[in-house]
Amino acid sequence: MKIVSVVGARPQFVKLAPIDKAARAAGVEHVIVHTGQHYDPMLSDVFFTELGISAPDVHLGVGSGSHGVQTGAMLGALDAVFDEHRPDWVLVYGDTNSTIAAALSAVKMHIPVAHLEAGLRSFNRRMPEEHNRVMTDHAADLLLAPTQVAVDHLATEGLAARTVLVGDVMTDVLFEQRDGLPEGPSRLAQELGLEPGSFYVSTIHRAESTDDPARLAEIAGALASLDKPVILLAHPRVVAKAAAHGIDLAQGTLQVHAPLAYADLLAAVLDSAGVVTDSGGLQKEAFLLRVPCTTVRTETEWVETVQLGWNVLANTAAEITAGVTRARPADTDAAPYGDGHAAERVVAELLRRAG
Repeated sequence: MKIVSVVGARPQFVKLAPIDKAARAAGVEHVIVHTGQHYDPMLSDVFFTELGISAPDVHLGVGSGSHGVQTGAMLGALDAVFDEHRPDWVLVYGDTNSTIAAALSAVKMHIPVAHLEAGLRSFNRRMPEEHNRVMTDHAADLLLAPTQVAVDHLATEGLAARTVLVGDVMTDVLFEQRDGLPEGPSRLAQELGLEPGSFYVSTIHRAESTDDPARLAEIAGALASLDKPVILLAHPRVVAKAAAHGIDLAQGTLQVHAPLAYADLLAAVLDSAGVVTDSGGLQKEAFLLRVPCTTVRTETEWVETVQLGWNVLANTAAEITAGVTRARPADTDAAPYGDGHAAERVVAELLRRAG
């Protein structure tokens, strides 16, 4: 069996790692296509090295651009890639422009598409990611759902017959990376001279957080006024937007730092007093590490983190402050995101259905 995985953004590289490992273990031919949607080395290349992923077989190098320009460039390039390789499955990941471009190209060429992380819903139609994931789910032939909530969403949309609950592959890689972390303070804490528990880790990058100058200024001001240093791991996009808006990110308790390699990020989160983010992946990673999270959004796809008290949604500056400084949640043994063996189930399901 031959699988073509199409990835292009930081969360997708993390999800790719256990899939690549499971595919190799099963003797499956695994072709990796990197669209180049994230082109900063700390958001792309480092993950292949650090997580032991096979080097990309194809690199499209599309770079940045508007949604239409970026998606169109990928579509134009992927037709030729799929025509050359003619895989049994095209595997798409998550909810980015790379996801929808690969799904559209493959289904129009009558190549079976499997969607990893299917069924997530924010129910916020202003989010580009929501359109990407909904359209991909309805186009795909196999929906690989990470949680029971995702399975239920797909059933509601009439897609139950194509759905399989496999668990969350990010749980696989997080557990493996967590268990391999060295003892002692994280590299970030050492570099900045911070004691464990004396700082917060933050990532802010979504368009709804950064495109409006007033909104970005409100978020930056809230972070800058917190009771501990806030280390903003700044995606190039937020740095560019802040500069364009004339907003100083390094103010008050807010400190700007480059993005971290994955193991360093996990170690920093474990050392922190809490996480403040608008990222989908980091909400879940914080929960799996049992670190309190405050999510700067009006909704989340990972509702289990909120239901269990480890994540709160915060929209205003006052809500961000209240969320970050709240009491530590009650401990829980709940495991809504699986047991760390999701990737093996994914490859087994693809093998079963290809036969």
